[in-house]
Amino acid sequence: MTGYCVFLAGLLVLILGYVFYGRVMARIFKPDNRVTPAIEYADGVDYVVMPRWRIFLIQLLNIAGLGPIFGAVLGALYGPAALLWIVIGCIFAGMVHDYVAGMISLRHKGENLPEILGHYLGDSTKWAVRVICIVFNVLVGVVFAVGPATLLAPLTESYLGIGVTGWLWIIFGYYFLATVMPIQAIMGRIYPFFSIALVIMVAGIFGVLLCLPFAEQMPAWMCIPRGLEVLPNLEFFNNQHPHEFPLFPVMFITIACGAISGFHATQSPLMARCMKTEKEGLPIFGGAMITEGIIALIWAVAVLTFFGSSDSLLECIVGKNGAVPATAIQLISETWLGQIGSVLVLLGVVILPISSGDSALRVTRLMIADCFNISQAEVSKRLCIAIPVFAIAITVCSVDYQLIWQYFGWGNQVLASITLWMISVYLRSKGSFYWISAVPALFLSMVVLQYFFSSPQMLGLNTELSLCLSAVGVALVSALCLARSSKLKKDNL
Repeated sequence: MTGYCVFLAGLLVLILGYVFYGRVMARIFKPDNRVTPAIEYADGVDYVVMPRWRIFLIQLLNIAGLGPIFGAVLGALYGPAALLWIVIGCIFAGMVHDYVAGMISLRHKGENLPEILGHYLGDSTKWAVRVICIVFNVLVGVVFAVGPATLLAPLTESYLGIGVTGWLWIIFGYYFLATVMPIQAIMGRIYPFFSIALVIMVAGIFGVLLCLPFAEQMPAWMCIPRGLEVLPNLEFFNNQHPHEFPLFPVMFITIACGAISGFHATQSPLMARCMKTEKEGLPIFGGAMITEGIIALIWAVAVLTFFGSSDSLLECIVGKNGAVPATAIQLISETWLGQIGSVLVLLGVVILPISSGDSALRVTRLMIADCFNISQAEVSKRLCIAIPVFAIAITVCSVDYQLIWQYFGWGNQVLASITLWMISVYLRSKGSFYWISAVPALFLSMVVLQYFFSSPQMLGLNTELSLCLSAVGVALVSALCLARSSKLKKDNL
């Protein structure tokens, strides 16, 4: 029962973290009653007031792509240490990142992330991040189209003749409509139904985990597995990866969306343009992040419980093209939930990335429009941007999927660290307590720099030299941000 209690404690800590640490963040940021962009700049396309519950669902589905599931499966290779990062990272890094970045966008007319970075980190940063964000979001759209297409093709190819290519065209067709049509036309109407599939997916796995210790007392028709112990291995501080990949920094790159993800900050402006009041920010931005952390925790615990060891997990997911987390997800679903349950879980796993891919390409359209100051009220102007973007995205689909995914996680965390530094500069320039973002910014900067210097896919330097260079890099970035915030603070006086 010890592992069972640890699982429940992790869920409780995430919920309490939202309740209490969320209040701390709100007191620091001080949301007020000013007019929001959705009301002041209403255009019926991107600036549209929507109910809080609907905005929350859209935000959750926007940010919860493959990351909190696939990342949790791959992160579980490191053992129970993954659970610590999910819980602690989600509360003290991810929730701060998502809430404050979303609220800053709300205070700046719902501007996209590069524009906000330009205000607080300078114009050179703005233009560099514009390029990074546009490329990154196109890659997100591609990754989150290829992933679902790969999962769906085996189910339909023999019966309907729809393979990976067919599903890619269907998914991109949906993406195109979601990108150019008013936000309430597709996202506002379809996402509540998508969320039902998400709830079913998570609830099914969560229900089995809750019942495992009492399997012997359960009726046979419930098909609860007998003899399984929740989290049989509780060695939190041992790196258990079969290939001995370094826990620091690789695990913190692998588990991104379930703990902290820079991709979220690119999506939040979509919802900042739909909020009626500033006080909706905590449940929408912070609440969606904590919910995503709960999803990641449930899947990480399920994988650690089902396979029992990292070696068994690796044996299941290894394939010709590297690790394939979908194999583990499918096996757990079929074993615990049967054929019908596994189909429902697979549907949820497919919907999550699709609902992130469409928003990523919509954000790409808006970022390009910001670059060239192109009004998006007319559909013809939206098409002028969307058509070239989709032509590039479809072309990128021919690039090796594993190559794209290899750099996706690192780029995600680089963007998150930049956003955390921007938040720190913003808070310090306003005379607010900035350490809530500065501490995770310092840590995550060490993670991404250490990976850059030491990873064989990057520079491949030895560990000691990489740590020294990373420390120097973090010190330099800290000094630059300190100077920038001091200048802004002086200008505000």
